[in-house]
Amino acid sequence: MNFKHLAAIVLTALTLSTQVNATDLLLYGGQNHDEFLGCLVCNEYSGESVCNAYGQYGNEYGSNMWNEYSQPYGSEYSAASPWNEFSNSDGVPILVDRSGKFYGYFTINEYRSNAVDFAAALNSIYTRHNGDVEKVRETLCDWLN
Repeated sequence: MNFKHLAAIVLTALTLSTQVNATDLLLYGGQNHDEFLGCLVCNEYSGESVCNAYGQYGNEYGSNMWNEYSQPYGSEYSAASPWNEFSNSDGVPILVDRSGKFYGYFTINEYRSNAVDFAAALNSIYTRHNGDVEKVRETLCDWLN
């Protein structure tokens, strides 16, 4: 593990833990961001949690962003996918808390305006796992729980 990678991990962990402050962070997709994609920061056993590998939002075989073959959020080629490093689409998932406070677009495109402040670290994790979004999910969930 090189220093840049370690720094990205630390940055992501600190950023997420700072944002959490006992509040759930939710992912929404779609042009109007009205499609619930799961809870990124919440109880890992919750049916809403992306960290629940057996739940609707964390199952790697489901039609969600943790399945690289799922459209539109799992495929790195979809404009609405967080895994498309070039997308500036408004359909990219957003991260909000339950009161609606916006934390940014959940994307690996670190140059996108209004991206989550850990987009570069997320990109680093995605790259380290060679685009295996299930491994990205597992890494994020290990840090969050």
